[in-house]
Amino acid sequence: MNAGPQLTRVPLASAAPGSPRHLTVVRYGKANARPKAYLQAALHADEIPGLLVLHHLRMLLDNAAARGEVIGQVVVNPYANPIGLAQNVNAKLLGRYALSGGGNFNRQYPDVVEAVATKVSSTLGDDPAINVATIRRAVNEVLDSLAPLADTDRLRLTLMRLAADADVVLDLHCDEEALLHLYTGKPLWPAASDLSAQLGSRLTLLAAKSGGNPFDEAVGGIWWSLAERFPGKPVPPACLSATVELRGEADVSDEVARVDAENLLKFLTRRGVLAGDPGVLPHPLGDATPLDGVDIVRAPVQGVVSYTRALGEQVAAGDVVAVMVDPGAEDPKSARSEVRTVATGLLFTRRSTRFARAGDVLVKVAGATPLAERIGGPLLSD
Repeated sequence: MNAGPQLTRVPLASAAPGSPRHLTVVRYGKANARPKAYLQAALHADEIPGLLVLHHLRMLLDNAAARGEVIGQVVVNPYANPIGLAQNVNAKLLGRYALSGGGNFNRQYPDVVEAVATKVSSTLGDDPAINVATIRRAVNEVLDSLAPLADTDRLRLTLMRLAADADVVLDLHCDEEALLHLYTGKPLWPAASDLSAQLGSRLTLLAAKSGGNPFDEAVGGIWWSLAERFPGKPVPPACLSATVELRGEADVSDEVARVDAENLLKFLTRRGVLAGDPGVLPHPLGDATPLDGVDIVRAPVQGVVSYTRALGEQVAAGDVVAVMVDPGAEDPKSARSEVRTVATGLLFTRRSTRFARAGDVLVKVAGATPLAERIGGPLLSD
């Protein structure tokens, strides 16, 4: 029988005297066992669905551990961002950006590729397993050498240290209104297609460099960046890292979260982290498309947002997806502005607030081919 879960309080930098912070990290399985999976929720602290999903997953893992079914190890970080969880302004939780000026909590993670490449350049050999172990040691050494000052950067570093040596890293998020979808590295596809199929993802968005160095890319991208750097040495993509967008911010219920947790457990079982039969892999509900094929449709003017197309609809380039209404127009007949998409594909997210300023993101449409206007800049909306 496996030992039960081990709870550890990981201290974080305090913003002021008398306001200590910590993460509560829950570990299943033996230290250093493989495969290792790391899961975290609410890095954007106002994205709540993942908090409830990991609550249900922990109960499932408790039972699996009691049955002796934890072969590898699972590290669960139930709330990844206590800084953001404390940012309550006028009775509203604001957890996407640090109010201190530290930026988006899911951007600007440590880029360790250059330092790791320097450390391993003379030691990589022809055995991929040995190379993986060598690189993981180097990554940990580089991360241990960093000493940022800002509390937000210290949180980023702590999260990187928890995840950097994992075989599977899943960062649970949500959008405002959305279908369940994934973001992952292009070099990880189609190997990650079992995750998409098991979760019932309607869409998987692929990129090697999305801009801003978000958490999943900072962890997983180490491997494909080093593989490009050392083409003569076998450097496998040793970490399946992905951002899981658990639908919309209001899609929070025990019924939905329980199913998501069960699917995560089946995925971990299929990946050999847990013993047991995961069952037949479900038929995939969506395709993988390039992140630079997503049309991020923005409001051309300020006004009330009236959507003309629903989540999950297939739309064509030139279709009207929303109408902006200027409530202050002198003539109501001239108050309406049509908003069109330039992509043909799946409409998978919408803004939840039905008033927008010019430039605010309204909807996202995932097309199968890259869009010229998306090439050369950051691929993620901030």
